[in-house]
Amino acid sequence: MRILLHICCANCAIYPVKVLRENNWDVSGCFFNHNIHPYQEFKRRLDSLKDYAEQVKLNITYQEEYQLEEFLANVAHDPHNRCDYCYQSRLTTTARLAAEQGFDAFSTSLLYSRYQQHDKIRDIGEALARKFNLQFVYQDFRKGWNDGIKTSKEMNLYRQQYCGCIYSEKDRYYPRSRN
Repeated sequence: MRILLHICCANCAIYPVKVLRENNWDVSGCFFNHNIHPYQEFKRRLDSLKDYAEQVKLNITYQEEYQLEEFLANVAHDPHNRCDYCYQSRLTTTARLAAEQGFDAFSTSLLYSRYQQHDKIRDIGEALARKFNLQFVYQDFRKGWNDGIKTSKEMNLYRQQYCGCIYSEKDRYYPRSRN
């Protein structure tokens, strides 16, 4: 069975790719992350993923165009709910590509992160699976969190400190009010 895995970054892909391959999936990747800010961060994550993919022999389709304006145009009016749009747009792109290229299923490396909203991701993935006549593979990859970190350090991959969008960067680095 062929599966297309949306990949947000190399670090988050390590454990899902390992598990899916162990479960006899023929895994390919899709890099589409128009949320990442600034451009230098986008480029570092893209380059790191290319390095990882070469090391583990993973075929990846890359969306290398920096589309920050599209992302911001869709979330600036309601930054609190930005993740809904972000999940929907990235998974839609992945599901569409999977259907066009004859994959049986799709999933996302977002399911590796402790910080992502798994219920929303699952709901969106299952709805898109019905729309595109695919299987959405939901698996809670968070149990491999420490394995992924250890492996990414051993592989000397760039490790980012925030989700990727300008809002998560602010949440990570801007001091919060004590009120």
